[in-house]
Amino acid sequence: MTDTADLTAALRAHARGLHTREAAIELLIGHASWLRRTDFVDPFVHTAFGFIDGTPMASIDWATAITALNDTHLPCSGSEGRILRLAASLAHAIPVDLQDALTGLDHHNTALTLAAVERATGHR
Repeated sequence: MTDTADLTAALRAHARGLHTREAAIELLIGHASWLRRTDFVDPFVHTAFGFIDGTPMASIDWATAITALNDTHLPCSGSEGRILRLAASLAHAIPVDLQDALTGLDHHNTALTLAAVERATGHR
């Protein structure tokens, strides 16, 4: 998928109905960085079509992305790293140090994170 709008729709379609995965995807979409980076999308986002109606879907290989981040093979800003770690924890239960992940978030990213937590609990 080359278009960010198509990619976000496909990610949302794949996560639909799974609160924590929806929260993770919306966190990445709202952050507006990772899904525009080919060094993230190309190796870690996988696309397919739904079995029933052929809807385009996309999933993220969270574990491999976090391994790349930890091994410094995915360079990024502190904010980008924090948001990716929080999203991976929500989507795939990858442990995250909340003290490290939350410290230093600006107002925008704090609001995105709070909205993600709310969504993960089933509230929209």
